[in-house]
Amino acid sequence: MYSHILIPTDGSELAERAVERGLGLARKLGARVTLIRVVQPLQPPAGESVQLRATLQEYERAEHTQIEQWMSEAAERAKDSGLACEAVTAVSVLPHEAIVKAAVERGCDLIVIASHGRSGLSALLLGSVTQKVLTHSELPVLVYR
Repeated sequence: MYSHILIPTDGSELAERAVERGLGLARKLGARVTLIRVVQPLQPPAGESVQLRATLQEYERAEHTQIEQWMSEAAERAKDSGLACEAVTAVSVLPHEAIVKAAVERGCDLIVIASHGRSGLSALLLGSVTQKVLTHSELPVLVYR
């Protein structure tokens, strides 16, 4: 049925539950898994100080380190349960495009994604990234709610 599942995450509680459900589905199907975290680059306002730019770069480095650690731990949990799993990070101003592109480039045949993530309006039915993935993906998308 499905042999390679892409599971995007933003580290939110719901996304982590979607990761666990996606891993469970992969175990039942004998599928490989690719976990992906898309990071949106921070853009300082035009004309801002060098100090602000340095602070933003420091924040991005710290965030990247935290993301890599979380992704590594999630991949290890998957591997410990017998799954072939790869964890990748992408940087993009358009997370939905990075998710769809990664799924196609890596030969995935299913995307498992949380209904919403960290946005301030996460109580809405579908988050904007999830909705855009549903709209732009030609692959099947399973939404975890």
